[in-house]
Amino acid sequence: ALAAIERRVLWLAVRIVDFANRERAKGDELKVGGHQASSASMVTLATALWLADMDGRDRVSVKPHASPVLHALEYLLGRLDRSYLTRLRDYGGLQSYPSRTKDPFPVDYSTGSVGLGSAAPLFGALADRYVATHFGTSTGGRFISLLGDAELDEGNIWEALAEPLARRLGNVLWIVDLNRQSLDRVIPGIRAAELEAQFRTNGWDVIELKYGRRLREAYAREGGELLRQRIDEMPNEQYQALFGAGEDVVRATLLETLDDPSRRRLELLLDGYAGRVGALVRDLGGHDLGDVLDALAVARQTTDRPSVIFAYTIKGYDLEIAGRPQNHSALLTGDQIDSLRAASGLTLETEWDGFAQDSSEGLLLAAARARLDRAGHPSAAVAPVPATLSDHDPPRISTQAAFGRILLDLSRVEGVGDRLVTVAPDVSISTNLGGFINKTGVWGPDEEPVYDPMDDSPLKWRVGPRGQHIEMGIAEMNLVLALGQLGLTWDFQGERLLPIGTLYDPFVMRALEGIVFSVYQGARFVLCGTPSGISLGREGGAHQSLSTPGIGIETPGLTYCEPCFARELEWLLLDGLARMQEPDGESLYLRLSTKPIDQAPFSALVDRRGVEAVRADVVAGGIRLREAEGGDDRVVLATCGAIVPETLAAADLLAGEEGVEATVLLLSSPDRLYHDWRDSCTRPLRGEPARPSHLRSLVLPAERGLPLVTVIDGSSHAL
Repeated sequence: ALAAIERRVLWLAVRIVDFANRERAKGDELKVGGHQASSASMVTLATALWLADMDGRDRVSVKPHASPVLHALEYLLGRLDRSYLTRLRDYGGLQSYPSRTKDPFPVDYSTGSVGLGSAAPLFGALADRYVATHFGTSTGGRFISLLGDAELDEGNIWEALAEPLARRLGNVLWIVDLNRQSLDRVIPGIRAAELEAQFRTNGWDVIELKYGRRLREAYAREGGELLRQRIDEMPNEQYQALFGAGEDVVRATLLETLDDPSRRRLELLLDGYAGRVGALVRDLGGHDLGDVLDALAVARQTTDRPSVIFAYTIKGYDLEIAGRPQNHSALLTGDQIDSLRAASGLTLETEWDGFAQDSSEGLLLAAARARLDRAGHPSAAVAPVPATLSDHDPPRISTQAAFGRILLDLSRVEGVGDRLVTVAPDVSISTNLGGFINKTGVWGPDEEPVYDPMDDSPLKWRVGPRGQHIEMGIAEMNLVLALGQLGLTWDFQGERLLPIGTLYDPFVMRALEGIVFSVYQGARFVLCGTPSGISLGREGGAHQSLSTPGIGIETPGLTYCEPCFARELEWLLLDGLARMQEPDGESLYLRLSTKPIDQAPFSALVDRRGVEAVRADVVAGGIRLREAEGGDDRVVLATCGAIVPETLAAADLLAGEEGVEATVLLLSSPDRLYHDWRDSCTRPLRGEPARPSHLRSLVLPAERGLPLVTVIDGSSHAL
């Protein structure tokens, strides 16, 4: 029954792509695309995993180019409506790559950014362990990645493997679809042994599925060691060429380098497989259902460290394009589709059918569906974040230093403090997390002794299961992937965390793809880039960040704020923590500075207008910090962050030396101002009541049309 379902999954995965390209009306000449060969190589692995191994507690990431396999399985399980099978890569239809936020059925991990979706479950398991040690809550299952071997070219994979905290996660399973092909090439050399060795070096349990049962039986016969030697030593490129070759070519290739005695021995063995030699060399472990099931069972027995299965497969398995170079995005012809349909025992009338409920296949699918059901999944409670913490301003402080104080104060708030978790890539003290860590401790699975010869040190970091800071190595991609998984525990474990990550702002660009990946998944977190701008200029150009404000504004799902004053930062952080718990909430990116700032201008504004009025404007995105005092010659200056004092000084110079009065707008969040303005402009187009934007309320009617100068410690395009 499982083999019959495997065959149907292959057909549906291939046909889903075929229909989208050859039959669905597009209305333009743009290609649709899809990956029939990449899907075929993973059909056996996915069928065995979904229908005979996984249960509802598991969370799984599927390699992006095998999304049609996921769609086929969900359809056969009765969890995806049939109408979607003809809507791959269609607007509102099935996504080209698995998507948590856009597919019409529940998906655990978005993939598509090669390597990131594969590594994310490793940090998902880390987040699960953290929640378990703090709240006694866990999915109770495994965190699984189905990934292609070409994804192991990505550096973030090896950064993730090297993270020491990951080595003790026994609920992690990776399954590598080892088909020796990437997009445009056959992967040169035989790298599998090297890859397996690297996983073992990093403490993983490695399981290899190389040869199928028929090949193993052939190896056990007279001359079998010669056959194995030839297949093992053959270059990948030559081996791949055998998949589409005729019997005579396959046989000649196997015999071509042997001396006469060895040649005669191998000929005798191959004579016993007359007409089946081609099928024999294609008999790999990743397509042997029995072997795959056995490997999954063995992997379940390892609970003290992660496991990885290297499953040898064929790209395009059981298709006429199997193993062919450049078959990555190749599409079967109409005639080839017709042949595959017939070979699958289907007709044009039955090609989209599932299985009868009372059939062996139907019963197996029903049992799997029940096992995979997640009914009763808990929903996360909202942590009640206060609107304010302090009622006064220090005389002079940087936003980075203020951030450390605010975080320490917030850790004392009931119902919120225990939900905070901070993460940093070895820059905890230099991003002002030290006080928070000193109070809450560093998280680790077990209590660790404290070794500190400096008894007079004010920092006494304790490591144990109750700690609330996760200290990682210098790998920004690991930081943002971990942050993203901590920001999904509201969904996976039903426990709300308030994750906050810090890194040097110049390295936001290094972590950008991981940030985009995490927010695309719907993760909610706070990212603090500090210090920012050119305030690190003395350390050299490599430590200056100029483009990051634009990144903050342009990245969907991420709200960028750049405060100047301490209470401005406090209100933005608290508001961001509250907003990211809303159903349509977003993550928060704070761009901070080490530059000490005189707080008097902000204090004077609060005294003049009142706390609530100023706070409302700050969280809306901007306030009027300085008013112009009459005069015919006037300008408007708009600024944010560490450059505000220079802007105020410029306004005083303009008034004193030029007779030009200046209004100064403090843009606490250029991002919120812009998106609020855009929403205001488009409301009539959506049939919604018109309303003024906060940006228009900041600039008085009499000021519109005046010269406007924007000032930012970054690239000017951001404002």
